[in-house]
Amino acid sequence: MRCLLHTLLLILGWLDLVAHTALLLVLALLPQRWLRRWYPWLFRRWCRSFVRALGVDLRLHQHQTRPLPEHFILIANHPSALELVGIPATFDVVSLAKEEVRDWWFVGRIAAAAGTFFVKRENRGSRHNALVAMRDTVRKGSNIAIYPEGGCKGRRIAERFHYGAFTISLETGVPIVPVFLHYEAQQAFAWEGQTLPQMLLQIARAPNRRANYHVYDAFDPAGFADRDAYSLHVHARYLEWQQRHLD
Repeated sequence: MRCLLHTLLLILGWLDLVAHTALLLVLALLPQRWLRRWYPWLFRRWCRSFVRALGVDLRLHQHQTRPLPEHFILIANHPSALELVGIPATFDVVSLAKEEVRDWWFVGRIAAAAGTFFVKRENRGSRHNALVAMRDTVRKGSNIAIYPEGGCKGRRIAERFHYGAFTISLETGVPIVPVFLHYEAQQAFAWEGQTLPQMLLQIARAPNRRANYHVYDAFDPAGFADRDAYSLHVHARYLEWQQRHLD
């Protein structure tokens, strides 16, 4: 009976995702200026629908000792493809993604209409333009999400963090909210060059689909002299959280 109920919920989840996807694809054809107010809200609902369809048990763990700021720059490690929908499903943010995501079937069109920032990582001009766009968005009062590892680096934290999030935080005075992502079936969730359909199928077949998103206290940019000190401090904290949650 439990297995039957689980299968039924998954079927309903996929039907819900198909319906949301069809709606957002149609709406994405409208002029961008018409979408700015309400499309991001629909996008977040679509992301939550995507997470449910995959059968992922996404749990938010709040470890902070003080209230989170209303205006923030969110950063997270990037072990999987799931966070591309998992983060906006959980937080009200505009995300940064690699340029290739724009060409991902329906996902790219919906993400672009939602205001996602795209960057060609190997192109200096593209990186600069993305940084300027994100900084301007933060100054206008919106929250953004950045993966400071500079791409999907697997199950372990990368050796260093890129400066983008820290530069924007210092220039705008907006704090950084750190989220440590931990997928219990790490190998099944690991993004290691698979195509999008392969990655989704791999997640859907994972023996354990629990995703733990650990939120810690925000970092105040006023406490750091420059981006080097800022990024090194935050990177060291991520290594501590890695030891706590993975080792």
